Amino acid sequence: MLQKGHPKLLNAWAFYDWANSVYSLVISSAIFPIFYGALTLVKNSDGEVINDQVEFLGYSFNNNALIGYITAFAFLIISVLSPLLSGIADYSGSKKFFMKLFCYVGAAACIGLYWFDLENLWFGLLCYLLGLIGFWGSIVFYNSYLPDIAFKNQQDKVSAKGFSLGYIGSVILLLVCLSMILGYEFFGFESENMPTRLSFVLTGVWWITFSQYTFYHLPKPEAKGKMTSRLFFHGFKELKLIFKKVRESVALERYLVAYFVYSMAVQTIMLIATYFGVEEIDWAEGEATQGLIVSILLIQLVAILGAFLASRLAGKIGNIKVLIALNIIWVGICIYAFFMETPVEFYVAAFFVGLVMGGIQSLSRSTYSKFLPDNAVDTTSYFSFYDVSEKVGIVIGMIFYGVSAQLTSSLRYSIIYLAIFFIAGILLLLRVPRQKINHQT
Repeated sequence: MLQKGHPKLLNAWAFYDWANSVYSLVISSAIFPIFYGALTLVKNSDGEVINDQVEFLGYSFNNNALIGYITAFAFLIISVLSPLLSGIADYSGSKKFFMKLFCYVGAAACIGLYWFDLENLWFGLLCYLLGLIGFWGSIVFYNSYLPDIAFKNQQDKVSAKGFSLGYIGSVILLLVCLSMILGYEFFGFESENMPTRLSFVLTGVWWITFSQYTFYHLPKPEAKGKMTSRLFFHGFKELKLIFKKVRESVALERYLVAYFVYSMAVQTIMLIATYFGVEEIDWAEGEATQGLIVSILLIQLVAILGAFLASRLAGKIGNIKVLIALNIIWVGICIYAFFMETPVEFYVAAFFVGLVMGGIQSLSRSTYSKFLPDNAVDTTSYFSFYDVSEKVGIVIGMIFYGVSAQLTSSLRYSIIYLAIFFIAGILLLLRVPRQKINHQT
């Protein structure tokens, strides 16, 4: 078994980002939102939306509100499951098992999206729901491995490497899918529909295949006790215990509160960006699909640079100061996005979103890891707090988004409350005590 800090182990851990990030790009950010919009929106010959209502379970929903509510429900499930399963995983040594389980459920759900259509809307939305649960559920256990496989002075770098590998891998698959969709005639397809559906299948296959390298090298934690009927309740006891430990650390508690607030805005933007582009940007006829995917590619590529720049800057001036600066930039992006209408303006916003998105995600994860007690052994349960903060924030963010879309039939007004969340995040980060833990925080 590879020892903690071994380069091969660090690379294997980071490589899971390569495997699973295709979900967040192809399904969450790029192809699925465009596919969903084309499936649920009715437009006239001028490209103007004349009907955005979808019938589901006997009710009529704005199409964006419906996907927002489904997304919020998925994250609500995750926020309940993750602390329970994290406690069980730490006690029973089944961290790797649960990571695999969520991975395979999510990948299978991606493949199931091949059959998504209005006649089987319930099945398509179920696959979308399970895909979200699978992706984010596996991330809980993936993140919790970080303090187990890397020393504190390695964590910023390996965290950034993971995100960078994820951006690179997902971009490669997206380019393959994009070439099939835009060149559908060359590949022998009658329309864009079939290669779009095949993109969902490729995403699931990619995720399962490349995750095997990570699963092969990650260690299986030792069990603290035998599997018993009481183990289910141990998850709740573990959660209560970690809550008390978090409250004992002023820095950790304040950081989690700040993270909860600004992550609410970051994750909501990542989930709604393409839906915003579909409906709020004035694309020329036939250019929307290509333009939106190019924007997403731009975000992913620039995010690689952003992750490394944030890591290097944090080593010089401290993690918290860099996170504050990133939140300030996010506020500026929100103000700019509220007024943008043209594709060029959308591309400019995409560049800056990518730059700060890569940095804030990578640095948030490693900063939390640094705040954990040196003698912490139940790292999965600690990271469940981190992930629950993120997931509950997404539930709130997506509900705001869904209600805004349902009431106004416009996504612009949701930008206002996102800016407010970033401002609150800045104020809360200013309250986090500075600590020196190998690299500054």
